[in-house]
Amino acid sequence: MGKLDGRVALVTGGASGIGLEIATVFARAGAAVGVVDLDQAKCDATGATLREAGGKAIGAAADVGDEAAVKRAFAMVVGDLGEIDILVNNAGVSGTVALLDMSTETWDQMIRVNLRSMFLCTREALPAMKRKGWGRIINTASQLAHKGAPEMTHYAASKAGVVGFTRSLAYEVARDGITVNALAPGPIDTPLIAGQSADWNARKLAELPIGRFGRVAEVAGAALLLASDEGSYFLGSTLNMNGGDVMV
Repeated sequence: MGKLDGRVALVTGGASGIGLEIATVFARAGAAVGVVDLDQAKCDATGATLREAGGKAIGAAADVGDEAAVKRAFAMVVGDLGEIDILVNNAGVSGTVALLDMSTETWDQMIRVNLRSMFLCTREALPAMKRKGWGRIINTASQLAHKGAPEMTHYAASKAGVVGFTRSLAYEVARDGITVNALAPGPIDTPLIAGQSADWNARKLAELPIGRFGRVAEVAGAALLLASDEGSYFLGSTLNMNGGDVMV
């Protein structure tokens, strides 16, 4: 018996990094998994890998900041796997630029992918969860929601918005049997970290009491806890797996 037997999960940003590890862990725990990401080929490859390992999965490409694309992706996943029980809002982008050098388009794109997407995806998933009286919504924030960082005002603002979104929605849907929580990873060894400059990586490592970047498995394990019955008393919480970068 797996911890997620009989459940249907949808993971955005599920074809790489943290999202891929969460999708993999959920499939191993018995969930049918819908993987939503920008690239259809990567979605298809991830779905095939999960099925080859014995799971039930489908990939659906979508720009999660686009309302129509989100609706199409959800319809595809629900049509193949069934109504969503567990939603992991994980898709996100990062980047560094000083505020005075930041274009309005750069700011808007960060908010669009990191925050607007959570509203769009959650709005699609909630009706079925409320009808069934059970659901799990897990949102990926960041330790920078608490700490901030130079040249990352747009990113930190978007992730602080995720924390506020999580807490407020948790109040709204708790009596419907739905829990809403957030993960706030510190620097994790993913393509997002690989895209940062060598100087940025060196500075970040020097700040971490634990002395290393995190592993995707260390985030996925927390996601599994929140998605399972064992996580039923977490509500509006933000779990901080960050190697001591922020201690709250």
